[in-house]
Amino acid sequence: MSTPLRLGIAGLGTVGSSVLRLLAGNRSTASTRAGRPIVVTAVSARDRTRDRGVDLSEVAFHADPVDLARDPNVDVVVELIGGASGAAEAVVRAALDLGKPVVTANKALLARHGVELARLAEDRGVALAFEAAVAGGIPVIKTLKESLAGNRISRVYGILNGTCNYILTRMERESLTFDVCLRDAQALGYAEADPTFDVEGYDTAHKLSILASLAFGTEIDADAIYVEGISSITLADILAADELGYRIKLLGIARLTETGVEARVHPTMVPKSSAVARTDGVLNAVALDGDAVGEIVLVGPGAGGNATASSVIADVVDVARGGVIPAFGRPTAQLEPYVRAEIQTHTGGYYVRMLVYDRPGALAAIATRMAEHGISLESIVQRRRAPRQEAPTTAVPVDPQPLVMITYATRETAIRDALRLIEQDGHIASTPKLIRIEDL
Repeated sequence: MSTPLRLGIAGLGTVGSSVLRLLAGNRSTASTRAGRPIVVTAVSARDRTRDRGVDLSEVAFHADPVDLARDPNVDVVVELIGGASGAAEAVVRAALDLGKPVVTANKALLARHGVELARLAEDRGVALAFEAAVAGGIPVIKTLKESLAGNRISRVYGILNGTCNYILTRMERESLTFDVCLRDAQALGYAEADPTFDVEGYDTAHKLSILASLAFGTEIDADAIYVEGISSITLADILAADELGYRIKLLGIARLTETGVEARVHPTMVPKSSAVARTDGVLNAVALDGDAVGEIVLVGPGAGGNATASSVIADVVDVARGGVIPAFGRPTAQLEPYVRAEIQTHTGGYYVRMLVYDRPGALAAIATRMAEHGISLESIVQRRRAPRQEAPTTAVPVDPQPLVMITYATRETAIRDALRLIEQDGHIASTPKLIRIEDL
């Protein structure tokens, strides 16, 4: 009989517990595909007594995850602690230093230390695998590293955060505000008590930085990604998008340009006919543009215990089969330095919403500012709303009127300069709302 592959699992939260249960329930399937038995011989967690739904009485427990990495009865370390440093970083480094393969679902750790850890894994001749770190159960890492190895990838984009997608879907379907949908997401466990990392786009940026490295052969630089979140999206924006034939999604987009990698995370208006527009709820979608295959879109559960555990176990099976593929699809020495293409060089269409004072010459002045910056308008929509009170005798009306404009493709610098001057001219009541449009 083949020698068993002995796993040490560091972190027994939602994903770690799901890995234990899936291995217990599908042990014969995973072992058959791996060509050898897969057994859990050690675990590490903060609470030893908590019920994980499986019998751990015969499994060694380590309070310190680094001790788990050093356990001689552990062949592979599965890191599911989370976080860019601390215990997660310590156990991964300890395992790699000892020449033990590592499987991780930790996008924050990879976004911060991925290239360094990949180099350490190469030096020790072992695998660093992280399918579960991006898009949960969707096999996008393997697709980029292996299935599309014969392609030049020019763009990768998608919905990479289920919390944001759930909120935006609820806002559209039920005409609810952002705050109401966020509270519901927290009650259902889709959002953390402090949701900032998700709703302000940082989680998506970490994942996008990993995908960009795999797609374009560059080092990781999560800090170079332009980031906007969804907390400023209003019901008025959702309704306007719907009327104009779009849906609003938080997208991570990375594109290879002549000046570097244009990587950005922000709310985006996408045509209703596109695959990402039809991806709702907590699902994720990742699209890859290859020169040989064209566009490939992968859709599936981007989070959750079982979905993420599925990807973790797939990596474990790969390790059991032997053979080591570089963590980022090529040796770290062949990764190019990350060169950032500034967001100001981006060219595309824009949605602009503003509150305009209803007085002679206001619209003409706004249109003139746009024309001065070479911006052509595809459409202008203005619907007068009823005044909240009888207008007093004053030069400035109490109730400015909403105005929505859709531009043809223009440069980011042009639209921002025009809006800055429009705001200074005093014809609008507040800072204009700007959302980029992607014709996917």
